[in-house]
Order: sequence, then C-alpha cells, then structure tokens
Amino acid sequence: MSTVDPNEIKREQTRVDHVIKKIKTQAAHTKELYEQAHSETRSVENNYSQNAKINTFEADDRIETNAEVQQQKGLVARAVENETILKRQVATYKQLQDSPYFGRIDIQDPGESEAEPLYIGTASFADEHENFLIYDWRAPISSIYYNGTLGKVAYQTPSGMMETELVKKRQFSIQHGQITNVFDTNETVGDEILQEVLGQQNDTYMANIVATIQKEQNDIIRDTTSDLLVVQGVAGSGKTSAILQRIAFLLYHSRQSLNVDEIVLFSPNRLYSRYISDVLPSLGERNMRQITLADFLSQRFQGLNVESNFDRYEKASHNSATQQRLIRFMESPQLMTAIETYVHNLKAEEIQFANVRFEDRIFFSAEEIHQIYAALPTTMAPADRFLKTKNTLIKRLKRRINQEADADWVHEQIDHLSNEAYNDLIGKRRLRAFESYDDEIHYLGRKLAAKHFRVIYDALYNNYFIDVYRQYGQFLKQVAIPADLTATTWEENQFTFQQAVEYHRLRLFDAAPLLLMRDLLTGSGQNRQIQYIFVDEMQDYSLAQMVYFKHAFPNAKFTLLGDSEQALFKNVESPQSLLERLKDAFAVRKANLITLNRSYRSTYPIMSLAKKLLPDGERIQAFNRTGSLPTVIVRDTFQAAIQVLKSCCQKQLQNYGTVAILTRNMAESQRIYKEIRRETGATLLSDTDLALPKGVLILPIYLAKGLEFDAVIAYNISATNYPDEQSTGILYTMASRAMHQLTLLSIGAASPLIHAAVADEHHLVKIE
Repeated sequence: MSTVDPNEIKREQTRVDHVIKKIKTQAAHTKELYEQAHSETRSVENNYSQNAKINTFEADDRIETNAEVQQQKGLVARAVENETILKRQVATYKQLQDSPYFGRIDIQDPGESEAEPLYIGTASFADEHENFLIYDWRAPISSIYYNGTLGKVAYQTPSGMMETELVKKRQFSIQHGQITNVFDTNETVGDEILQEVLGQQNDTYMANIVATIQKEQNDIIRDTTSDLLVVQGVAGSGKTSAILQRIAFLLYHSRQSLNVDEIVLFSPNRLYSRYISDVLPSLGERNMRQITLADFLSQRFQGLNVESNFDRYEKASHNSATQQRLIRFMESPQLMTAIETYVHNLKAEEIQFANVRFEDRIFFSAEEIHQIYAALPTTMAPADRFLKTKNTLIKRLKRRINQEADADWVHEQIDHLSNEAYNDLIGKRRLRAFESYDDEIHYLGRKLAAKHFRVIYDALYNNYFIDVYRQYGQFLKQVAIPADLTATTWEENQFTFQQAVEYHRLRLFDAAPLLLMRDLLTGSGQNRQIQYIFVDEMQDYSLAQMVYFKHAFPNAKFTLLGDSEQALFKNVESPQSLLERLKDAFAVRKANLITLNRSYRSTYPIMSLAKKLLPDGERIQAFNRTGSLPTVIVRDTFQAAIQVLKSCCQKQLQNYGTVAILTRNMAESQRIYKEIRRETGATLLSDTDLALPKGVLILPIYLAKGLEFDAVIAYNISATNYPDEQSTGILYTMASRAMHQLTLLSIGAASPLIHAAVADEHHLVKIE
C-alpha cells in the first residue's frame, strides 16, 4: 500500500467535483421527469377508476372482460412502472452525489499505448456523450478491482474471457463529495479503509459492503454456475453481506431472465429481515421476498399452530438423550426417503380419504371417492390419480348444480331477487338476449345453486377430501425405526403427534415429512417459478427441511449460508462433512463450498476470546482492530448481578448506540427487563418485533442470530446455564455479536467452557 502524491489527490478531487456536478445536472432532469410521471400516473389511475365504476354491473365476479377497462389497467401498470424506474434513478443519483465511487483501476489492453483509468462505484453513470464516468461494481470489468493484482489479469465477459494489464489500483473514501482517504494498493481493499469502516458504530440497518468486498466474498457474489453454493463463514466474516451483494449481482448479470420476484430468502427472524432491508435498495434493486421458516410453515398449515424454531430452542435444554435421538431420526433425510417410498407404494384402499359433508350430511362419501380413485390405472403416479379423482368429483358437483338449478327452492329464491342481486347474478349475460324466459331462469338457477354449494367446491379445491394427518399417522405405524429407538418411544411419538393435531398444534419436526407426503399425494405445493433460494443460518435447519425446500422449489438454485460453530440445537460440525451431507440430500451436479475464516465484525481482543471457545477456533483469523479486553464479572446473587447490569448499561451508553443484553431464553430476558427497564430505558425484544431500536436491548440469543451490536453483555454465563460442550455454539454466538465491547456476567461460577478458553491465557480477559 502506498500513499498518493498531494498534487495527485488534488487532481482526483477536481475529478470528483466534475463528476458530482454532472450527476446533479442529471438528477435535476430526472426529478422533473419523475414528477411528470407521478402526475401522469395519478391521471391514468383516476381515469381507470371512473371507467371501472361505469361498468360495475356488467363486470363478472371473477374476471373483467371489458376491453376499455383492460386497456386502462395496462396504462396504469405502464405508468406505475415508469414512475418506479424514475424514482429509483433519483435515489441512485442522490446517493452518488455524496460518494460517487470508491475505486479506480488503470488497465492497458494489448496494443494500446497508454493505460485507461476506470472508476468503480455502486452504480453506473455516463455523461451526455455516453462516456462512462463511473462503472457499476457488478460490471464484468469491475471484477478486476476485487480479484486482480497488478500485472496481467483476466476477466469474464458475456463473449468470453478477456485479458488486460492492471497498471494501478486506487482506493478512495469519499464523504459528502470530499476525498477523506486515498491510496494505491495491490490488495482488494487495504486494511486502512477496512479499519475506517469497521471502526464505525452499529446502525439500525445493515449497509452494503461494495466498497470493502474481499476476494473470497467476491467469489461468492459472482458464482453463476453452482446449483448448490454452501457458504460456511465464521461469525462476522461478512457472509450475509456478501449474499445480499450476490443477489444484487445476479439481478444485474441476468437482467433479461431473472426477476427479483423469482428470488426467496429464508431469514432467521423478522428482526433480521428488517435489519437487512436497506441493502438492496441502496444498490438500486427492489428487495427480494423474505420469509421466516415459521411464516412459511404457517402459510402451508393454515389453521394449525406450528411449533417455531424459537419454541424448539426454549424446550431444547429439557430434552433427554432419548428425545434427542428421536429428533435426529425425525429430521433426517432417511425419513423423507421413507415418505417417498411409502406414497409410491400406497394401495388405493390404504389412502385415508374423508367424507365431504354439507349441512351435516355426507355429500361425497369416502367410499365413493375410494371407488373413483381405485378405478384409475395403477401405473399412474399417486398425484395424477388424485387429480383425476378431484376432477371427477368436481364434474359430479357440477351435475348436481345443474339438477338443483330447476329445484323449487331455487325458483323461490329467484322470485324474491332484488334488482341489485339480479344484476350481480346476470353479469355480462344481460348484454345478450336469452333464447327464452326458461333459459334465463335456468341460468339464474345455476348461479344460485353454485353459490349454495360453493363450500363443497372449496373443499374439493383445497383437497379436504383426504385426511393427510391420519395418513401420516398410518405411515408412522409402519416405518422402520433405527436401532437406537425403542418401540415404546416410537409409540409415544405417534400418540404425541395425534394429540397435538387434535389440539390444532404441530411439532416442528413433523412439518417437513408431512408436507412432503401431502404434496406427493395431491400434486400440490411446488413452485416452479422461483429461480434462487437463499437460506441464512442454515445450521439451524434440519436436513429434512432442506430436502423439502428442494422438492418445493424444484427449478431453483440454492445458496445456503451459515456457521456450523453457531449451532443452537446440536453439536458443531465441520463444513466439509456438512457439504457432503447436503450434496447427498439435494442430489445436485454442481456443488461448491466457500469457507470464510476471517472475521471483521469484532475487535481483535473480542474475537481472540470467541475463537478460544471453539475446539478448532485457531482456523479463525481475527481482523487486527484494537479495542478493550472482554470483561468477566462474577457475582454471587441475582440482585448483585442486576446492579452490575444497570451500571454497565449506563456506562456503555455514554460511548455506544446499542448495548445488547443477551440471555439464554425469553424467561431470563423478561425477568431482567422488569428489574432494569426504569433505570436503563431498556427495550425487550421478541420474535414479533420488526425494528431494531437504539439504546439498551434485551433479547434471547436465538433472536440475535445475524445481528451485531456495539456492546454486548452476555447474561449469566454460569456453569448452571452452560454446563458442557453442547453449549459451545450458544456462548460463541453470544460473544461474536459484539463489535466493540464484550462483558460476560455470571451468577456463581462461570461456565467451564469459559474457564477452558482462558485457562492458559489469562491475558485474554479482564476479571472483576
């Protein structure tokens, strides 16, 4: 790394001023266009609203076929899209005015006499003559900035690999249009820039990292070929940030074939979803769909209260060895394979069809449904036979509706129809003459009968004529169980499942196999439109859940990221063994594992302690950012510990924006919240919270996954709370949430894991 001549810095500042002036001119013009577009959108929407009102009586309940209304809807959609694009451009120009770019590369192509300087920023910008003043960080040539070292370099373009010579690589820190730091380097991003960025206090939202992307992060971002990309990154290695930049890159790279609505991110909780919500908009992209596992399962099991990961964590410490063995089997890919085999070999008489009832009477009996299904060829897949059965039932329902159309009760209803009700039923048909009065009455009768039997149609449409819960119970009765589970344990498992369903509850480990069974039997549940699935904190998902995701999104490429060291439910696992198990479960051709071992979040002293908590912690490379030693405080009583909490919070709030008190579970969080809220103004966070405020935050560790705080107080890290190596992942996760200051508070003797970490190296901590 070398300093830049002061005269050269002046020339660079002159260029910054010139570029910002151009950006401001373009921003003003774009803002005018945006305001015009906004006005046009309002006008078109008002016009559409008036036209839609005119045709209220003529419009059918299900689909509007009026040509003028459809044309107006198209105009509204185009106007809104145009306005949205311009609004995004205005936001981009505003951002570029503050900091137009962060890097410069000088390249000299073969045969050229001199090098050409290219400037890299968060978005492309060209002047009125189409000369690029800034290149988007995602452009093919920009990869040289992240991957290249001085000398001969190659970069991938749509037409193949290109070669050039990298003559210079320069890095900038520009704030409010002024260069605050600049130097030439041969690295991706020099430590000086990193120190500046990482030393800043935590914000309530994650920021994009395009100016500080490291080479290994760039490999993650620009991978376009892997069907399964597994990113194993230590805490604070920037894996989540890299994944968000990856989404932005994929949208840029595949602009013609990939839409942001075809990307889904499974996030650990809603707090995390909100925390990362600014990253993609800051890069000029719309946010992808984010969903938690709990929300996904709630949508799939409407009407059932499905156990969440948080519920599971709260109960995990009470699980016996027998229960842990049961959970291992229930969450295994072997169980999912057994489900597939079971469904494929099911005989017609074994399928648990259910009566379809209407007004306390059987409308379609289970026996009738069985007969329809059994009459179909056995060579057909179960889902195809089920669909044929469903269509047959719907045809029989339509015949019944036709018969009822002429019934006396229907005619009586027709005689008492109001004008408004008549118009609603007739719809478009009033524009065309009926051949006779009888035809009109029969048409009205069919409409009324269809409305009367709508509940039957809904039951058929939603597949309520099969009892998947009873079917799953039958599966559990016949499945081969592993040798380490007893028959008694398995019978208790079946009973507990049935009892839970009766109370409209579902255990988390039953969800994936039950969904797979339902989908295979009914042919539902798959979304073939989704192209990319991202799963964060993957170590907290079971392989059975991963297998289901692969089934539910069959055309998607998967990016799974996490840290096996932060496992909250199980012992830590090596990245390579995890990849092998995932490759088998996903059955993919191109799988890629990228491991990030360098941690950037925490200061060197904090990370030095955190890595000592792990059996293989030496592989973690702590970024050399100075800070104070972690503090271990031991008190004998709860009240004494509360006094420490109050004192620490008040002291740390003088220096930091966020002070997080992390607990083992919600009960601990609630207890200390009651004790300290008045003196500290603390906020108690739960899994329903959507925002991450400033100040003192109290939350259980499972809600802190993926988050970071200026200061962390790990509450009651005692031998009672964390007695053995099964707690390793929890303590490591707690310690690695802290950016600048870490306090470990214990009531009674500290965990043996803490003692082991500092046994030979007492200099790692300060003890009070």
